[in-house]
Amino acid sequence: MRLVSLCPSLTETVFDLGRGEDLVGRTRYCVLPQPQAQAVEDVGGTKSPNVARILELAPDLVLLNEEENRRGDHEALVAAGVRCHTSFPRAPADIPPLLRELGGLIGSPGAGERLAREVEAARAALTMPPSAVSFVYLIWRKPWMGADRTTFASGLLEAAGGANALGRAAARYPALTLAELAVLDPARVLLSSEPFPFARKHLAELSAGSGLPADRFRLVDGQLLSWHGSRTRLGLPYAATCLA
Repeated sequence: MRLVSLCPSLTETVFDLGRGEDLVGRTRYCVLPQPQAQAVEDVGGTKSPNVARILELAPDLVLLNEEENRRGDHEALVAAGVRCHTSFPRAPADIPPLLRELGGLIGSPGAGERLAREVEAARAALTMPPSAVSFVYLIWRKPWMGADRTTFASGLLEAAGGANALGRAAARYPALTLAELAVLDPARVLLSSEPFPFARKHLAELSAGSGLPADRFRLVDGQLLSWHGSRTRLGLPYAATCLA
């Protein structure tokens, strides 16, 4: 089977399903696993794929994510007769059925079942805190932007005992001021490593600007918290450590 993946976490999942050798195209952001992913042809960005080149590669299946990829590119592929699979998981509970489905689609049902059970076991092993830990998950600077509770990262953190202080916002990734952050008064402010590469200096900047104690701010691994798929089995226990 010839596969093209236009989402980094799905590319990694294909490798974890044992079908990495079937990949003939991936985006420039599909960097894991290393070095295997780099050996696959780069067909552009998640929101700027080279559709013409994808068609030349004659894939049997293209994997897309509704948040990462554009509707127009999906429609162009479908119009050209390319079989596509789209997904949009919002919480860890969505991952086991997705892994089973993908495993069946690409000829690795056994691996799909194994990974699905690993995610389910990771979820079951979580020890919930006595009360929910309020958090804000930041993804950007200038302006500061967070992730509301409809995002996958929020769903992962909520599964580990968190409560998103942003709730369900008007935008899934709302902008907020440091004054607004102070009013929210979260117990944890998590600074993701992607898409903005937060660093230690930003911890001090946020603490000074908001007036919140410095020990509430933490740098966190954005791949573990926002990449859905096979990585979720690692993201669940990691989310618990972020809130602890």
